[in-house]
Amino acid sequence: MFLRLLFVLLVMLNIVAAAWLLLGQPYAHVPPATDPGVPELHLLSELPAHDTAAAPADSIAAPAAAPASLPAATGASADYRCLTLGPFATPHDLQQARSALAPLTRRMRSRQEQVAQSHSWWVYLPAPASRAQALALTRQLAVRGIRDYFVVSGGDQPNTISLGLFKDQDNARKRRADVVAAGFPARITERTETAPQYWLDLVTEGGSFDWRDRIGTDGVGSHSTSCF
Repeated sequence: MFLRLLFVLLVMLNIVAAAWLLLGQPYAHVPPATDPGVPELHLLSELPAHDTAAAPADSIAAPAAAPASLPAATGASADYRCLTLGPFATPHDLQQARSALAPLTRRMRSRQEQVAQSHSWWVYLPAPASRAQALALTRQLAVRGIRDYFVVSGGDQPNTISLGLFKDQDNARKRRADVVAAGFPARITERTETAPQYWLDLVTEGGSFDWRDRIGTDGVGSHSTSCF
């Protein structure tokens, strides 16, 4: 009987000890509030007296240092002259000019422009209302001694009577004058085509610049331009 009572007493003491370990230390198993290596934050009221006095002073950031002043610019700007040379007939001519002038310039750039150039002059009679009327008009031209003509059959000017296409403007004017003298209202118009032109822009340091002796290309001129 005594042994049984002693066993029960030991069991109850173990239960009380376990309860005290679990419930009597509420913060024993609480994980830390910060990551490892990161200092914890404390209220000012939690700090010792000497730390509390130093805290506000440490929290004031030092004023940013004033930027160092830039060094003053030295030397006067160079006297530049900017020119455009051209037009050059081919890209090959342009490249030769670049190579010849490169030692004498500070900067260069090439440009290509599309321009309308005179191709030929066309002498013609305006188209009548029908092809039959155009053919009848050609018979009248033949009677008056006018040769070398044909009736345009397609394109945007059908039934127009072509009297010739001339490279030289003076020859075109003479042809028109002969047809008008025969009693027909001949007209003349310039025909153009788009062709590329090549230019060279360059920047040199002041003074004279004799580029003609360097490139030796006929038909090339120069004029001042804005610097780039």
